[in-house]
Amino acid sequence: MPIEAVETSRLYRQIADQLRHLIESGEFPVGSRLPSERELADKLGVSRPSVREALIALEVEGRVRIRMGSGVYVVDPPVQAIARLWSDRPPEGPFEVLKARELIESAICSDAVGLVEPADIAALDMVLEQMAASGLSSDDLVALDRSFHVALAGILRNGVLVRCVGDLFDQRISPYFRQLARYFESPDSWRRAVAEHRAIRDALARGDGAAAREAMRRHLQNSQERFSQSFGDAGKSNGPAGAKADPNQKNGRITGLKRKQGEAR
Repeated sequence: MPIEAVETSRLYRQIADQLRHLIESGEFPVGSRLPSERELADKLGVSRPSVREALIALEVEGRVRIRMGSGVYVVDPPVQAIARLWSDRPPEGPFEVLKARELIESAICSDAVGLVEPADIAALDMVLEQMAASGLSSDDLVALDRSFHVALAGILRNGVLVRCVGDLFDQRISPYFRQLARYFESPDSWRRAVAEHRAIRDALARGDGAAAREAMRRHLQNSQERFSQSFGDAGKSNGPAGAKADPNQKNGRITGLKRKQGEAR
């Protein structure tokens, strides 16, 4: 009998599976509002970012619609239901990817100081100048953002690290990450990201490895925080905006999935 490795299901996938089951069983009918992120996180014993990832996954599937400042509503799925996008191998959640990037790219910045050359700084400057231009689309900015991070990895002259950084960054183009970015990226958030990039560049240029490492760590932590803002539930009822909660709706049946705060998602 062939034996296959057992892979722990990603936490956001478990949350999405449970919410999908409750929707399909009628616990949350079409038109109703789901409990707030905070309520779901408390009931499930998980972090709010994990809940947010699960809600984004359900929105990509066409199961819910997120209305900023109002809440998350159950909607009729498409006539031809969208297949679950994760099939046999679910993608990593955005926050999991950003945490991995924080660890890897911070270490790269620390080591890059001993190898950086004027041409490397010039390449970073060119990307930063392009990112500061006006009228860029979101796709343009994401492409330039990728160029900056890949160029930093390239300072170490290690093709494996360049590919690793590029592959991790490319998780941004997954449906989940793009949907999350649609809510929380803005001209202001991009301006802050460019300023954070510049701090990394300046630390490398002056040969301060500790500062470069810290600047990268802070940049990617800030990225996580930018994506961690609440969707802004307007009220606590679970019906359409302005409606009272349905007393027959068994919200208390969201159980299982108990995880301690801080446990890997």
